[in-house]
Amino acid sequence: MIAFLDHTLFSHAPLSALWVALVGALLIGMAKAGLNGCGLVAVVLFAKVFDPKESTGLVLPLLIAADLMAYMLLRGGGSWKQMWKLAVPAMIGVVTGAWLLDKLDHNVAGKVIGWIIIALLLLKLALDRWHEELKAFHRHHTFTWFMGFLAGVVTMLANAAGPVMTIYLLAQKSEKKEFLGIFARYFLFMNLFKLPFSYMIGRVGDNSHTLINQASLLTNLMLIPAVALGVWLGWAIIKRMPQKIFEWVMFALALISAMELVW
Repeated sequence: MIAFLDHTLFSHAPLSALWVALVGALLIGMAKAGLNGCGLVAVVLFAKVFDPKESTGLVLPLLIAADLMAYMLLRGGGSWKQMWKLAVPAMIGVVTGAWLLDKLDHNVAGKVIGWIIIALLLLKLALDRWHEELKAFHRHHTFTWFMGFLAGVVTMLANAAGPVMTIYLLAQKSEKKEFLGIFARYFLFMNLFKLPFSYMIGRVGDNSHTLINQASLLTNLMLIPAVALGVWLGWAIIKRMPQKIFEWVMFALALISAMELVW
């Protein structure tokens, strides 16, 4: 086990980093099963344990694995047709986010991720406060394009587009089953689309400079069982526990962690 760790991103990290990463992977799985607030906490945990910018490359394969599991679990709700109208603006957003991510240095990336998370949390508060007004807003085509583009940029910069899609789908008055089905399809498509961009960012002929490399993939291999456990646990919780209570707990944890990243 120790010999394997020497080939991962944990080779020079304290043992506590491994436990924090395992919790982050567990939360990724829970987020993909429907407890969306867990995703923000996971992003912050990985950004704190590893370099904030490089953590985006580490998290992406974990997200794809969780997306595949979630799609198999939730494919009975929603349809691919409902997702495609978001695809074009989201892909433009991913390209824009990739350009921004390649230009940002590590310290700036950490602050940007923190501010993005704070902004998304404020969006959640706005949705709760002006629920009916935001629901009416969804009828305009510009709203769909704006939310799709914003989700693409945010998912490329910080792997934290869950709240953006949550606001969009709530505005569409989607029922829980339909909501979760569209959510699973959207992120499976978008995270696969992001993969080549994340791989190429920082590539200068030396694989150690890329966001996705041998060490990060071996680290993913260690963490995927925790992702699978998280998907199972998240689905068990969402069927039994009021999601509102859990989401507010995740909201508070994400806000505290994001403030630490910023300041």
